[in-house]
Amino acid sequence: MSADYGASNIQVLKGLEAVRKRPGMYIGSTGPRGLHHLVYETVDNSIDEAMAGFCDKIIVALEKDDVVRVEDNGRGIPVDIHPTEKISALELVLTRLHAGGKFDKGSYKVSGGLHGVGVSCVNALSDWMEATVRRDGHIYQQKYARGVPKTKVEIIGDIPADVHGTTIRWKPDATIFTETVVHDYDVLKKRLRELAFLNSGIVIVFRDERLENPKEEILKFEGGINQYVKEMNAAKRSKFYLPEEPIFITGEKDDVVTELSFQYNDGFDENINTYVNDINTRDGGTHLEGFKSALTFVLNKFLDANEKLKKKIDKDEKLTGDDVRSGIVVVLSMKVPEPEFEGQTKEKLGNTEVRTIVDSLVKEKLTIFFEQNPKVLEAVLEKGLAEAQARIAARKAKDASRKKTMSDGFGLPEKLSDCSLKDPEQCEVYIVEGDSAGGSAKKGRDPKTQAILPLWGKMLNVEKVRPEKVMNNDKLEPVIASLGAGFGKDFNIEKLRYHKIIIMADADVDGSHIRTLLLTFFFRYMPQLIENGYVYLAMPPLFKVQLGKKEPVYCYSDAERDAALEALGDQRDKADVQRYKGLGEMDGKQLWETTMDPANRHMRVVTIPDAIAADKIFSVCMGEEVEPRRQFIESNSSYANLDI
Repeated sequence: MSADYGASNIQVLKGLEAVRKRPGMYIGSTGPRGLHHLVYETVDNSIDEAMAGFCDKIIVALEKDDVVRVEDNGRGIPVDIHPTEKISALELVLTRLHAGGKFDKGSYKVSGGLHGVGVSCVNALSDWMEATVRRDGHIYQQKYARGVPKTKVEIIGDIPADVHGTTIRWKPDATIFTETVVHDYDVLKKRLRELAFLNSGIVIVFRDERLENPKEEILKFEGGINQYVKEMNAAKRSKFYLPEEPIFITGEKDDVVTELSFQYNDGFDENINTYVNDINTRDGGTHLEGFKSALTFVLNKFLDANEKLKKKIDKDEKLTGDDVRSGIVVVLSMKVPEPEFEGQTKEKLGNTEVRTIVDSLVKEKLTIFFEQNPKVLEAVLEKGLAEAQARIAARKAKDASRKKTMSDGFGLPEKLSDCSLKDPEQCEVYIVEGDSAGGSAKKGRDPKTQAILPLWGKMLNVEKVRPEKVMNNDKLEPVIASLGAGFGKDFNIEKLRYHKIIIMADADVDGSHIRTLLLTFFFRYMPQLIENGYVYLAMPPLFKVQLGKKEPVYCYSDAERDAALEALGDQRDKADVQRYKGLGEMDGKQLWETTMDPANRHMRVVTIPDAIAADKIFSVCMGEEVEPRRQFIESNSSYANLDI
């Protein structure tokens, strides 16, 4: 590194060079998430046209060779010469950051593409892009390579004056997206379905033209966010929905439009989805705060007026937000002219005035609804009170447990063989099926960084029980205590004692069952573990191939076993092939070498690419309803691995 540092060392990045230099600053990552973000940014432009009332059909197509096409029937990006920049408006929009019609409220009242970097970023991060505009009786086209115009804006054809719209085609730059440039159909479909629900007046046509027989899905939902709520609730397979049709509230104040739909099911989880100008605000914000405070206020107000129901909890107790949101499914969609998002990823709304608007609207409209529907009100209050009673009982049990822990000393499970280091980033815990495998794991582990927690007996299926039963379950209590971060609504990831939680179970049906039950527990009560990539599945070998006294070869699949035998040539018939049916068949040394040594082990991190899909799968596979599970098994039987 040179000690000289002067003006010549200062880099000035021109045009879209800044985007190519630091793509993560603009699209979040250069992995699959960033790749798909390019599609979202382009589609958002078409959605903005739809929200402005000028577009009702959008086509999104995945072409061969990793090319994407987004086409709409909006007004078409202007092509005339900009008065001050002296270049075509089309070129300006596609080659300059912070250039676009979103800043002019005469062009767009509300917009998701607030920062004006969307489609120009797509251009910058593409190997090539082609923009085609239909307007004013002509077809205009301009081509670009990595954000740089390669042609002028040219007229390539004539059309009737009433035909209009924009088509953007691009091929992502493989030198930027080094992990993959292949788009995931299901990931994109999820977002496009979301947009179709949020904009009930539009049709989104999604095509996969990469297939030998291209497929096409038409996404149009006349029921809007009410239909969205009902569909998400249907995935829970509840025995009842409260009320039968979702509660729908809408209103407008100071040009801020609020649309809210919600409905309860018989479960305990809350599923709240918030949007601002069609942007999924995953981290919530002021609009969500307004809804939560209003819902809690209204239900407590009605409870205070109901002497019969009020007697069900102590007089000093009130319904908390968690009580009244148990089992709720919500879609809150806002249209905000001047949204203030936190960060370019736009995942949290900061406008303070929106909190007041949502709070007052929900209080007013929800009060009227409950006054007109007293039976629904009573049922909602009963549900909230049941949660309050369970919460109070759990708190008392927790207090008793805390006193017991203080008297016992450390409060860690007796069967936990802890590691000596205390830095969570360096520590890992193996949750092992059975005492036998647990004993081998203890002998084989690195005691500095590896803790062992054996599990025995039948694990609780948390999908079928109330939260307080989970905390007091003798099989799950050691897991909760070992991790040290609490669970459920009290979970605090900052207190987590290990940053690798490794489930190590036999490679058979019983082992798969235990893994599934543990993952169900983590998914429902400690989802942050999975979201942060802290949960792993150990991959013990399936076979040991050994020839005489030579070093054994451990194989993790049938293909690896066959390859190991093939490598022995003429001596393959003399080799001993052992099929491991259980972890207990390996001694500590073997378990270390094959499954626990960080230098050689095989592990798979557990992820949640689609929370709604995962939620549905857990509900179907682990819930009480038999028929949905039978249908799921029948439709997926071709993928099953049989342990015979």
